[in-house]
Amino acid sequence: MIAVNGAQLVSEMPTWDGFLVPVLRVLSGGETLQARELHERVADEVGLSKEQRGEVIESGQQRYRNRIGWAVSSLTRAEALIRPRRGTYEITEPGRQLLHDHPGRLDEGDLRQIPAYRNHVPATRASATNSAAIPATQDDTTLDPLEQIDAGAARLRADVAAQLIERLRAASPEFLEHAVLRLLVAMGYGGVEQRARRIGGSGDGGVDGIIDQDALGLARIYVQAKRYAADNVVGRPQIQGFVGALHGHQANQGVFITTSTFSREAGEYARSVNASVVLIDGARLADLMTKYGVGVQAVQTYTVFRVDEDYFE
Repeated sequence: MIAVNGAQLVSEMPTWDGFLVPVLRVLSGGETLQARELHERVADEVGLSKEQRGEVIESGQQRYRNRIGWAVSSLTRAEALIRPRRGTYEITEPGRQLLHDHPGRLDEGDLRQIPAYRNHVPATRASATNSAAIPATQDDTTLDPLEQIDAGAARLRADVAAQLIERLRAASPEFLEHAVLRLLVAMGYGGVEQRARRIGGSGDGGVDGIIDQDALGLARIYVQAKRYAADNVVGRPQIQGFVGALHGHQANQGVFITTSTFSREAGEYARSVNASVVLIDGARLADLMTKYGVGVQAVQTYTVFRVDEDYFE
């Protein structure tokens, strides 16, 4: 442990990026490891002491698991690791190459040279905080404490958004359809009775779900959900098909949701038609799911205090 003026601080364990190479080294033998076992082997690899493994952060999580978790998440985003099954990890060929090219040290600057990492959902969304404004490490002392909290929260939110879209892309189309309907209900659509139903599958008439805004079903929102990879851009023809489906249902309100993105022509067409068609891409979908608590859990809340100057006057 480090002591400054008698105050006990945390030990000098690696920051999250200091665990990148150890994670790759542990998995380089080709094993598929559960997350907990991976964390322990990485801790052994870097020689963490029993005292270091016992340190906890404000949320109660062990510090070393938090930092290794960041490293694993970042390497997965860079496609250096994959999750063959829930909660398990193994190295990929790009991961082996990354370890070969950087046997001693990796940092986020190196990861940002990898297209899969750089072009991940949170980094490409137009409304995202500029990634350059988010510190690359957890110990950036150039920011004041409030800026560090804001930057950390933005980084956590971006990572959660990336994981959400990754999980939705890996799930079945039926799961995505249920998820987006649940999201729209959480946003307040469907009335107090939360009337939403999935109708996806063969013979669905070009829509995956219907939300009734009133008890008699006089006002309905039709939903289409497409589970696409990041590079599969939804174009104008698909939006035209959805608008045609709306006309077939004599409807004028629709939401088209995808885990990828829309082309400029698709957006222009959606704005030009008489029907009210809302397009939600993967980045916005992740934002909305986080905001309305669908597929995520709140694990820690921080309260920031300041002195009440009025109290002392």
